[in-house]
Amino acid sequence: MGNVRTEIENHVALVTLDNPPVNAAALAMLEEITDTFDSFNDRDEIRAVVLTGAGRCFSAGADLKNRPDLSVAGTRWRRNRVVREVGYSIADCAKPVIAAVNGPALGAGLGLVASCDIIVASEDAVFGLPEIDVGLMGGGTHAGRLLPHSLVRRMMLTGYRAPAAELYRRGIIEACLPAGDLLPYCLDMAAVIASKSPLATRLAKDSMRTIENMTLRDGYIYEQGNTARLSTSHDAQEAVAAFVEKRPPVFLGR
Repeated sequence: MGNVRTEIENHVALVTLDNPPVNAAALAMLEEITDTFDSFNDRDEIRAVVLTGAGRCFSAGADLKNRPDLSVAGTRWRRNRVVREVGYSIADCAKPVIAAVNGPALGAGLGLVASCDIIVASEDAVFGLPEIDVGLMGGGTHAGRLLPHSLVRRMMLTGYRAPAAELYRRGIIEACLPAGDLLPYCLDMAAVIASKSPLATRLAKDSMRTIENMTLRDGYIYEQGNTARLSTSHDAQEAVAAFVEKRPPVFLGR
C-alpha cells in the first residue's frame, strides 16, 4: 500500500493522493505519482485522468517533518530530481489530466496542480507558495504557467494564499464548486474526454504541450502536422461514417 490510489472505470482513472493528514509531498509519494502517470502512457484502457486528494486537503506541499538528510552526499541532487520530474510526469502524460482541487494546494501541491491540463476547485480550496514562512523559497516556475506575474510574486514574497473563488474570478480555473459537486463535475468532464477518439486526444495534448514554447508560426506548423496525421486515421474515418449513419462512433485509437 502506497500513498497514491488509482481507480479505473469507463476509461477514466481517478488518482487520489492519500498521505494523511494533509497529503504532504514526501519523496516516496512523489516517486509513486511519477510511476503512476508514466504507466498511463502505455495503458490503452485509460483515456482521461482525474487527480485529487483524500480528506480535506489536496496537498499541503513538502513534508517538512520527514525531510531527508541533505548532508549525505548525493541526497540533495536526488531530491531535486524527484521533485523536478514529478510535474513533468503529469504534464507529459499522453492522457489529459483534470485536477480536482478539493482543498489547500500549497507549494509542491500547487506545482502538481499547475502541471494538469484542466483545473477545477472546491470552494474550500486555496492556492499558495508558503515556503517563505519557513525560511525557504517556493517554486515560481510552475506557478508562473498558471498564475499572473504579480500574483506569483505576491505568493512567493508574502505567503499569500489565493482562494479558489479569486482564481475563478480571474479566469484561471474552470469552476469553483461546493465540495460535494467537485468530483462528480470532474468525472463527468473526464467521461466526455474519454468518449472522444483516443488518438485525437493524445495528439491534441501533444500539440498543446509542445507548442507552449514555440513561436506562433512554428506552433501552428506543428499542429498542422498532427492534424494531417489524424486525417488518415481509422478514428477520423469512423467519426465521419458514424455521423453519416447517425450512430455513436466506435473509436479504436488508431
